[in-house]
Amino acid sequence: MEQPGRLAAGLLLSNLLNKQLPTTQTRRPVFPPRHVLFLGDSPKSVPLRLLLLRHAKSDWSGDLGDHDRPLAPRGRKAAPRMGAFMRKKGYVPAAVLCSTAERTKETLALVLSALGADPKVRYERALYLAEWPGLLAAMQTAAAADTPLLMIGHNPGIEQLAIALAAQPEDAAERARRDQLERKFPTAGLAVLDFGAPHWDAVKPRSGHLIDFVRPRDIGGPAAS
Repeated sequence: MEQPGRLAAGLLLSNLLNKQLPTTQTRRPVFPPRHVLFLGDSPKSVPLRLLLLRHAKSDWSGDLGDHDRPLAPRGRKAAPRMGAFMRKKGYVPAAVLCSTAERTKETLALVLSALGADPKVRYERALYLAEWPGLLAAMQTAAAADTPLLMIGHNPGIEQLAIALAAQPEDAAERARRDQLERKFPTAGLAVLDFGAPHWDAVKPRSGHLIDFVRPRDIGGPAAS
């Protein structure tokens, strides 16, 4: 069932950002050459890429505190499924920023196992239930070489950060992704954004190109909450 309050909050955030930022920042960013990988004689420019992942479905049974709640059985299925999708799409992180909550750490372990990746990982207590400005500040501390950068956290912060960073859509496909994101960012959902900034501390709101938004049900899993 759709949640009107969540949709209204997303639209309010979007409207506030549009009012606060000049129109020149709503254009799709241009990606100038920055980090260059040399494959033989062919240089390849690599944009800053951010992977925003909400933790998988957690278990509300028992009397554990919120920080210590583990994943539910459905979450333990969804996380590796999303990891396999990321591997197929080439969304393999070089570095990870992860909340210290048990459900985010468990999500990360299952995703990395399916990815077959071994990125450097930094667990941050400040990311636990953080609002989007705090998440943005944490992202801006990453090194320029940390791309793709995977952040695993909680709603509403992860959803609001994705909305805040995404530039105004310029085609129907990008608009459809943006609309889905603003309706609901479910557990184990993934948003992928590319930026033209030379380093992470130069990334600002409305500067990212939303190249993908994927929900568990889009890749064969059940609809998540």
